[in-house]
Amino acid sequence: MHAAVLGSPVAHSLSPALHTAAYAALGLDGWRYGRHECDEAGLPGFVAGLGPEWAGLSLTMPLKRVALEVASEVSPLAAATGAANTLVLTGGRRFADNTDVAGIVAALRGAGVIGGGRAVVLGAGGTAQAALAALRDLGIGDVDVLVRSTARAGELRAAADRLGVAPSVSDALTDPDRANTAIARADVVVSTLPKGAADHLAGPGAGTVLLDVIYAPWPTPFAGAAHAAGARVVSGLEMLLHQAVAQVELMTGLPGPVAEMRAALDAAVAARA
Repeated sequence: MHAAVLGSPVAHSLSPALHTAAYAALGLDGWRYGRHECDEAGLPGFVAGLGPEWAGLSLTMPLKRVALEVASEVSPLAAATGAANTLVLTGGRRFADNTDVAGIVAALRGAGVIGGGRAVVLGAGGTAQAALAALRDLGIGDVDVLVRSTARAGELRAAADRLGVAPSVSDALTDPDRANTAIARADVVVSTLPKGAADHLAGPGAGTVLLDVIYAPWPTPFAGAAHAAGARVVSGLEMLLHQAVAQVELMTGLPGPVAEMRAALDAAVAARA
């Protein structure tokens, strides 16, 4: 059986290390996991060309929204968030799901987030939509989403409506002072911004948990500033690990071996250092 991670760029992805370790721990000797560069225009053709030996795909940027268009079935969670990072292909299916939500929930819970308080989400892409679902599941209803252009946040607003949440959406990312004020008041900050996009912001301080979904390079300037200010900082590696655990279960039908996958992830990160 075959599986792979798709995206553009995708060379940096650590998903092969995670899934390969899971297959070894589960005794799935005939399973292989690869990595393929693929953009939005190329996804339909790539999926159409896959044979019955394919179990599933992990989808990273920029494929999380277009994934819904190539699926024949969509989970309620993926439909509500408007984004999918997983395509399960076993049994002739094209089943889209979103394990980013589980990854964010597990990463924040591991950092001590238990619900309540105020959250700030940076960005409006598919991962930000997953963050809204995760914060809802954690019982955090007071959420500010900071973006550069509210006119381009329509898909995020639609996802919020489907999820039954009502975040405040502002263009505060265009004004560092406004953004920093909002961040300073937050109990939880989730940055879904791409590399470099948060470098101009001051990190949150003591008493705040920051999840920065970037994991390479690490720490980001934003995460480094937050750590220096006393915040509890969680890298995207925690989210990556836990979303992959859920993907393994979806694709193989077996529970993801967390300890073995974490060890493989740590080794892969150390090898790149």
